[in-house]
Amino acid sequence: MQLFLIRHPRPLLAAGICYGQLDVEAADPQPLAERLRGLLPAGTPVVASPSRRARGLAEALQRRPRFDRRLLEIDFGAWEGQPWDQVDRQLLDAWAADVLHFVPPGGESAAMLQTRAVDCVRSLRGPRCALVTHAGVIRAVLGHWLGLPVGEWSRLTLDFGSITRLEIERAQNELPSGRRAERQDHAPAAGVLHYLNR
Repeated sequence: MQLFLIRHPRPLLAAGICYGQLDVEAADPQPLAERLRGLLPAGTPVVASPSRRARGLAEALQRRPRFDRRLLEIDFGAWEGQPWDQVDRQLLDAWAADVLHFVPPGGESAAMLQTRAVDCVRSLRGPRCALVTHAGVIRAVLGHWLGLPVGEWSRLTLDFGSITRLEIERAQNELPSGRRAERQDHAPAAGVLHYLNR
């Protein structure tokens, strides 16, 4: 399956504010949609995060995109909407010490984000799909299918409005019909990165 991973436009938010699932407006998606249409094969279905900043671009790309909450950005819980420099330094240090499993107060971990993002991708059918989503989701998907450690995938640079193309091969236990193969090993599907951040 060809996956076109698209990051939403720049949010209209002051610099230095923590936002994950905070629902904020974004810059005009139309210029990005015009550029991105040239990079998507005709008829590519669009599935998007329901947040406003992703929704606007998805609707500019396709008349009736599908929305999936599993594509929402990581939930920073009590940190949402707070300036980063006002978040408890000890908690930030704890997060830096365990990027994959640390859970902000009332939020979720990067591991939890990755689990739901991968689950969403595994549920997709057809030869290709465009996902309009967030940097955290794109990083988590790339990390899973490229076999990257969290220290690498959590630092991937993704521009607002960028597109990344990943080709994934379904694992033995991920048959397109939805039936499980007799082999029950859970080896991850292989992925090939064609381009990043275009």
